Amino acid sequence: MKKAPDNRIQKEILRRSRQLNAPRSRAYLPFLLIIISIVYITDEIASQIGTLMKTEIANDMLAHFGNSSVGVLDILSMISVPFMALGIFYKPLADRFGRKPFLVINTLGMSLGLMIIYISGSIPMYVIGVCIIQFFVPHDMQAVYIMEAAPDKHRAKIYSVIKCAAMLGVMLIPALRRIFMHETSQWRRVYIIPAVVGLVVGFAALFFAKETDSFNKARIANLKGEGSDGQGQNGGLINALKFVWKHKQLRWLYLALACSETGFILTIDYQVIMTYGYAQGFVANGRFTDLAMAVESVGVNEITSALFMFPVGCALGQLIPGFIADIKSRKAAALSVSLAAVALFLGFSLGAKAGFNPYIVGFLAGACIGTFWANVDIINLMTGESAPTALRSSILAAANLATGLGIGLSYGISLPLITVFGNTSVAVVALCVTIPGLIAAFAILVSKTHDTNGIDLSAVTGEEWEQTAKNASVKAEEAEIALK
Repeated sequence: MKKAPDNRIQKEILRRSRQLNAPRSRAYLPFLLIIISIVYITDEIASQIGTLMKTEIANDMLAHFGNSSVGVLDILSMISVPFMALGIFYKPLADRFGRKPFLVINTLGMSLGLMIIYISGSIPMYVIGVCIIQFFVPHDMQAVYIMEAAPDKHRAKIYSVIKCAAMLGVMLIPALRRIFMHETSQWRRVYIIPAVVGLVVGFAALFFAKETDSFNKARIANLKGEGSDGQGQNGGLINALKFVWKHKQLRWLYLALACSETGFILTIDYQVIMTYGYAQGFVANGRFTDLAMAVESVGVNEITSALFMFPVGCALGQLIPGFIADIKSRKAAALSVSLAAVALFLGFSLGAKAGFNPYIVGFLAGACIGTFWANVDIINLMTGESAPTALRSSILAAANLATGLGIGLSYGISLPLITVFGNTSVAVVALCVTIPGLIAAFAILVSKTHDTNGIDLSAVTGEEWEQTAKNASVKAEEAEIALK
């Protein structure tokens, strides 16, 4: 009875060893990063397309109910939250079966969701598509690939460059709006091209991407019962949470993630802020006499123009922080992007109301969202860099509990206010819930966590910062005794 499991273990060790020792050409890493970049483009489009089309979707699908508030659409979209929550059980499987299978599955899954929304003719079909997308999008297996495949000293820079390329890929959405959406009711047509691109790149990853060396090393050690601390453990949600609970560095990073995500409402409603900002300004200066007519005109003209520059601003917002994080520190990058996000928010929201050139407003909006997400990405990067390889995917999955808490607070505070006061209140509400969260997150990073620049991910045990904290405490006690 014991031989079968032993045989399976030996076979897997042999298979992982062959993968680990297989020769790779110098071109493999650049080629892998190209595949990862296209996967990231698909991920970002799937993440952003609903937000970039929100006003049109609400006005079309909810019009016959007599209420086209984006708050109502957001409430309907909350049906997808339980599917996002399932990710905390799904993503840890990558610590058992590898990174590659889930890179492929997630990409194909996102594409399926986009395709369902394209063919949807009813609210239930639309919600099904959203649920599928929201199940697969949060896992970001491509980010784990970058962490484990990129050189240690350049990890944040490479991540930022790829994320920058992904955000530039989001320019496909306004381009497709211009080509296919001659009326706002034609918004579904914008979904088809991203769906097809995602299917193609998913199969490309299946045939050309290889498993990461870090995972294979950790998996072999796990199968042999070797390693210390987290390196010899099995993945899984429970093991991840136990590990996080025992390590202060990770506990505080989880709390910082929760605080950062309280500004989540900003990331899903910036298109609404721009639309109603322009519409209010046009009504105020007499260009339109009715807000609904102004919104219709703005959606086809100014907002489509603004969305062409949105990805450019977002890409730069994602690019620059990575260089700061590698050259200076993760904490310095977090402070920079937090301050930038608030300043850029004021720029694009007030600029829309003042009737600024839509390309400028779109650029500022993109830079705002890019820097906001860069802050979250930096904290996630620190979390991954603070976790041992055998538990990394599980710990990043369990971090969804922290981000879910922040998102829940964001929804819970903002949606009732937006539903009651209307779409014109979104800008003020978003600002009021975002700033306190960013301040709290940065305060935690500065006072409670240690930086993770240049760390060797294959050697991380999780005890590094615990020992640093103990040494600092001992030195403080020795200094106090010396003074006495």
